[in-house]
Amino acid sequence: MNIVLAALVTIGATAVTITAMLLVRARAPEGSRFHDGDRASGVFGVLATGFSVLLGFIIFLAFESYDEARSGAEDEAQIVAQQLQTAQFLPQDVAFTLSGQLVCYARSVSTTEWEALADGRLGEAVNPWGVEMFRTIKGVEPVSDTEQSAYDRWMDQTADREQARQARVHGAEGLIPLPLWLVLFVISATIFVFMLFFADSAEGAVTQSVLMGSVTLVISLMLCLLVFFDHPHGHQVGKLQPVAMQRTLVLIDTQLGAAGLSVTPPCDEDGRAT
Repeated sequence: MNIVLAALVTIGATAVTITAMLLVRARAPEGSRFHDGDRASGVFGVLATGFSVLLGFIIFLAFESYDEARSGAEDEAQIVAQQLQTAQFLPQDVAFTLSGQLVCYARSVSTTEWEALADGRLGEAVNPWGVEMFRTIKGVEPVSDTEQSAYDRWMDQTADREQARQARVHGAEGLIPLPLWLVLFVISATIFVFMLFFADSAEGAVTQSVLMGSVTLVISLMLCLLVFFDHPHGHQVGKLQPVAMQRTLVLIDTQLGAAGLSVTPPCDEDGRAT
């Protein structure tokens, strides 16, 4: 969620609930509508505790998914750099082809694919350069022990890269199901209504405003934080960015230069086939 939008939502929700509290306070009896304040406080404690435990648990799980996507992006980028080295031990023509396709894969991930993730458009699509690399390696028949070892290593790294990619794209369309969102909003509304029964005409307007505003502020911020973790990819501050893969592209150029290799990737800077 955009920070500015989150701030506006929080301020708006707080202003609405404070206004509602002050309007109810104008007609509320002295001492609030509860004759037994201790009993009412106990019930409110149960509501607040249950809500906070549920919300905290969900945020923890959402953060784990966020961190899993971040770790997946870093692992994927690292494996791509390792595969470039492995490819050099395969037959020369295959090594040249795979090296170019790896560069295109990295470019595609860091531009086209990442934009699709940020916009929620990726869906079940696969990376086209992953398919091209599979077609290339499929026709390889190792003739030496070195090539056989590199072939086996390439296949293991491909499996690891695909697993890392799955971790990266996991949750791109949202992690929290709709029923759970409905439960959270219903509980939030219940707490808001319950707070209105604490309206007390004998207390000052500032005290009543702080009473309602603090509760609304905390709940709103927690829900905004949950929305942020629910969609780990995006263009807003704090969202996951393709930094690891961009770093790998620089590393690939350095490795190729150090090895004296010249590779012409069959794609443009955005990873689209040319």
